Amino acid sequence: MNSPLRLFIASAMLVCTCLPVAAQRTDDRPNILFILLDDLGKEWVSAYGAEDIETPVVDALAAGGIKFNNFYVMPQCTPTRLSLMTGQMPFRHGWVNHWDVPRWGGGAHYDDGVNPTLARNMKRAGYATAVAGKWQVNDFRVQPEAMVEMGFDDYCMWTGGEGNNPPSDERYWDPYIHTKEGSRTYPGEYGDTIFTDFLIDFMREHRDEPMMLYYAMCLPHTPFVTTPSEPDVTGDLNRHKAMVRYTDELTGRLVQALDDLGLRDDTIIIWTCDNGTASSVTGTRNGRCVRGAKAQTIEAGINVPFIVNAPGRVPAGMESNALITIADMSPTFADITDIELAPQYVYDGVPVTDALLGKSPTSPHEFIMAMGGRNEAKLTDAGVENAYVYRDRVLRTERFKLYVDTN
Repeated sequence: MNSPLRLFIASAMLVCTCLPVAAQRTDDRPNILFILLDDLGKEWVSAYGAEDIETPVVDALAAGGIKFNNFYVMPQCTPTRLSLMTGQMPFRHGWVNHWDVPRWGGGAHYDDGVNPTLARNMKRAGYATAVAGKWQVNDFRVQPEAMVEMGFDDYCMWTGGEGNNPPSDERYWDPYIHTKEGSRTYPGEYGDTIFTDFLIDFMREHRDEPMMLYYAMCLPHTPFVTTPSEPDVTGDLNRHKAMVRYTDELTGRLVQALDDLGLRDDTIIIWTCDNGTASSVTGTRNGRCVRGAKAQTIEAGINVPFIVNAPGRVPAGMESNALITIADMSPTFADITDIELAPQYVYDGVPVTDALLGKSPTSPHEFIMAMGGRNEAKLTDAGVENAYVYRDRVLRTERFKLYVDTN
């Protein structure tokens, strides 16, 4: 064989090996990548009019999909996360306050025998399931296999700050992370980078089967720290901005991995947050200063960014005023994957599939609700108790809002 021909064949082989190879899937149901940030309101996402930050990757997801204006979560961390996993509102699943189980204990934990779990539903549907990031509703020292019990095939989790274990407080630099190999510190590494790498590896391993990936980012929750991309930034506000920019960068890595694996057209990406920004941070949105409203039932605390992107399944450049809540996710995923929810439970969320996929401008909801402003739980000899007999809440239609106090 002459040299020019040999060079041409070698070059062609190199090009072929660099191109994305479509996954060999026989199941046409979509993958679901659900990204949940920790403490970030609309005033820090430029697609929603934020003026003090640029989030180009998330903006591109919004431009190529649907940006929702009325997506309600709970004003605190764990009530939102339990509503996501159970499809229930806090008054039903019981987590009406934030409660950091590894740190405070008190007998509280997410009991998969009492409440439904989204991941177990997806496993019954034949999905490979993975979770990475923040959990905080089980103590892995007590339940080392809690994530498997919840229905996840694999996991890579920050443990939460465990009582009497100072290294476990670290979620960013030198993070303390729990995997199937146990819990340990990762010196010199950055938590959310590890979580992103883990999810990409899981995508690669399970590319030939439908997947449900839940990424509960630790970012950009306090403490305000530097990031691998901006290691020298100083000051709390500048570090907050750097952390938000790093969430955008990591989102981009996940999107690129889907592209590289030939899975982009088979995947629904949902990008959202668990509650508003910490009150110590103020941003500018559409010409107005917005103080972070975490733990408050005003709009900046509970009406968070919610973007859905799925090429070929979701129209591009659409904006929706449909009323949707975090509790709708479990019933909606069940509807998309064509499975029945476990019948022994009551669900407060409803399937909002048509709104989610841009087929309807409205959802089945006449109103949506959030509840549990401020953290009013206390630990007594009887266990974890709510400080009020009746928890505060807010009801919202497209036009009106009703605030209900603790009386």
